[in-house]
Amino acid sequence: MTFKLLPKFAKVQGYWRRQGFVKFIFVGLFTLFSYHAISVSGINDQMQSIQDRAYKQANNSQTKVARRGDILDRHGNILASSRLLKQVILDPSLIHDAFIPKLADALEMNERKLNDLLAKKRKIGSRYLPIKKNLTLTSPSLEKLKALKRLRVEVCRNKQITSKISLVDKALNTIKWQNVIGEKKSITKCRKERIGQALALQQDTQRYYPKSASMAPLLGRVNAKNIGGSGIESEFENILAGKNGKAYLNFKNDQAYFNPQVKTDLNHGQNIELTIDTDIQYHAYAAIKKSILKHEADSGSAIILAANGEVLAMVNYPADDPNDKNLYNPSHYRNRVLSDKVEPGSTMKPFTMLLALDQGKISAEENELIDVSKSIGHLKTNREVRKYGDAITVKKILQKSHNLGTVNVSERLDKEDMYSTWSKLGFSHPLGLIPSIENSGSLRHYSSWGLVDKRTLSFGHGPMETNLAQLARAYLVFANGGAVPPLKLVKNMPTYEQNTQVFSKQATDKIATLLNAVVSWKGSGYRARIKGYDVAGKTGTAEMVVNGKYHKEGAKRTFFTGFVPVKNPKYIMAVRLDYPKKCYVYKRPDLKNSCEGSNSAAMVFKDTMERILSNDDAIKLKIE
Repeated sequence: MTFKLLPKFAKVQGYWRRQGFVKFIFVGLFTLFSYHAISVSGINDQMQSIQDRAYKQANNSQTKVARRGDILDRHGNILASSRLLKQVILDPSLIHDAFIPKLADALEMNERKLNDLLAKKRKIGSRYLPIKKNLTLTSPSLEKLKALKRLRVEVCRNKQITSKISLVDKALNTIKWQNVIGEKKSITKCRKERIGQALALQQDTQRYYPKSASMAPLLGRVNAKNIGGSGIESEFENILAGKNGKAYLNFKNDQAYFNPQVKTDLNHGQNIELTIDTDIQYHAYAAIKKSILKHEADSGSAIILAANGEVLAMVNYPADDPNDKNLYNPSHYRNRVLSDKVEPGSTMKPFTMLLALDQGKISAEENELIDVSKSIGHLKTNREVRKYGDAITVKKILQKSHNLGTVNVSERLDKEDMYSTWSKLGFSHPLGLIPSIENSGSLRHYSSWGLVDKRTLSFGHGPMETNLAQLARAYLVFANGGAVPPLKLVKNMPTYEQNTQVFSKQATDKIATLLNAVVSWKGSGYRARIKGYDVAGKTGTAEMVVNGKYHKEGAKRTFFTGFVPVKNPKYIMAVRLDYPKKCYVYKRPDLKNSCEGSNSAAMVFKDTMERILSNDDAIKLKIE
């Protein structure tokens, strides 16, 4: 056998092939190891990120908003309520163009306008766009939006991808022996998607006032933060608002779940039931509005009471619709019934007669004549003597609203007794209906009175001012046998004040009969007459104080306070008009006359009570 030796060159060449193969295996193993190391590290980082996010969420509290309580009338009718609504929130950065046509249709918007709005928000990086508010739960838009959230739409997106490189190149890139980059190219991928988190339907509430402007000054309204800004809404904020609930989410490392912990219980607001009757309120509001427009008065107000002191209506005009958030005039939410103190004029004359009758200073009989032949203070006799004679009855004093006759009677009274009686009637004392806005008026102590003060007090001027609710309350003596009960505006709320006996029942019954004569063709309140019913009341007119002085050029307040029926009154109403400018003669509606309580405020009483009585079967028509 012959052996042939291979050349040296051949040995060397084979060696390098084997050595290269070994290096290739080594690099491959190293690449595989590096790939796994990077993958595990990425997973760990990702898990850590999830955990961090969980802890971050755990630090945020969740708030459940309390529902504001309703305001109801005496029959359970809603006067103010918080309607459950939805608002639509968009995230412009997440909305693909494929959704815009259907989204515009659901929102009932122009597609181009919606597209431009989204583009504008994307440009500034905004991710929050409230696009639609105050959607009712039955809104067609809301149904369309819910359907859109369930719908899958084909969405096509352009995507930049990088072509793959070999495993060897990845390994060499890893150990930084080279830097090979795959080729980049753009491709389009389409798939069906839902709109998802780009569209959110958030719960919202809106305060709604079904009775519009007729209740506005009484109820007030809530502000943008759903907090009562005036009226009942503000006075009873703590009861109506309730308390929001708060909870915190705690992340459990070992169990991997969120455990909510309640920190504040959710307490919805309570309802408030008023003594108001919405029908009576509306009749009074319509009559006040009509009169102010007819007589071109600056403003007006009225209050109607039940015999037991419950407030059935409290109206003011001008007034705004609280449902219109773009319309707000503070003066149109002013509750003048409670907040304004005024001189009530001749509406106070019945109380002068009541006190004198109770003390035996007068008898108020038809055969009793009061001497009015002499002037007293600044009150002259000439004109009145020519019209009514030297002496007149108490009935005629009230019928004709005779100042000199009233003062003549007051001259028989002590100022201490007048002060005590007016105080018992409630003048200058708080009513406690809406304390934050009430003006309790004033009644100066008798020790500071001069003769003129006692005299002017007898016909509603001088050392006293009152709000309209106090005046109406004083007239409750005619429905309660001479006693004055406390007023009540909120049902089921205890009142600690007791009835105050001011006059005897005999005296109040007698003067009530005389006030019935005031509302007759011969009386100053003839325009308050209601066919088929016995009505009693008293007119009043007072010059307005402007810049600290009485206005002598026509600026007046006119009043009428009355009750029906005369025996066992069921309704007591006080009316006030501020500076009526156009009043007319009864039988000549084209002929202007100076404005008095008889030809302005008395007409409001008539218009209101006619409507109330026509719907009240408990009060029977009298037989003519």
